[in-house]
Amino acid sequence: MTATPLRLDHLVVSARTLEEGVQYVADKLGATPTGGGAYLEVIAADPNARGAASSQTPGQSGRARLFALDDPHVQASLEKGPYLSHWVARVEPPKDLARWRAQYPQRIPELVPMTRGDLSWQLSVPLDGSFPQWQGAGDGMLPSLIQWDTPRHPSQTLAETGIALRALTAYHPQAQALREQLEWLGAAHLIHVEESLSPALVAQFETPSGTRSLGAPRTLV
Repeated sequence: MTATPLRLDHLVVSARTLEEGVQYVADKLGATPTGGGAYLEVIAADPNARGAASSQTPGQSGRARLFALDDPHVQASLEKGPYLSHWVARVEPPKDLARWRAQYPQRIPELVPMTRGDLSWQLSVPLDGSFPQWQGAGDGMLPSLIQWDTPRHPSQTLAETGIALRALTAYHPQAQALREQLEWLGAAHLIHVEESLSPALVAQFETPSGTRSLGAPRTLV
């Protein structure tokens, strides 16, 4: 491992529209997402913009959409409904994400500066908008990296919901490659990885109504 341990920043739900994604989360967890994009982010392609994502953490105009929203395979999956597609890990001071990326450009994608209101941050995003990969393994199972440039994390402004993440699991046919990159990033403690025939991301929550999940494991080996 070449990094101090990372922290889980938020999970990403992809949908055809923000409305569909918000309803999916509400149906699954019993709570409706609010603006802010912290902890659980719903993202969808902006139908009125090319190369930009409509989201609670918007992309920048002229670039490929974030989180593989331009990928035909992702678009085909979204026709079947919203799903838990990705997750984001936080790099905290004194570690500097930009310096770390400059040292290991083969391991960490380019950084994109972003802002929303009085918040600003940097997010690792491949030029083509795809998910991070290592040795051909990715599919949303490896985290994007974020570093906030503001002292207060946006999750601190959210109302209490009584919902707590209990477990995050990645299923993937190249589980060992995922484990190797997660260990190198300092993120292996944040997610459990299992071998499977196809990729899937599953998050388990404790809610006021009992245990609930986002995502569903595919056929396992």
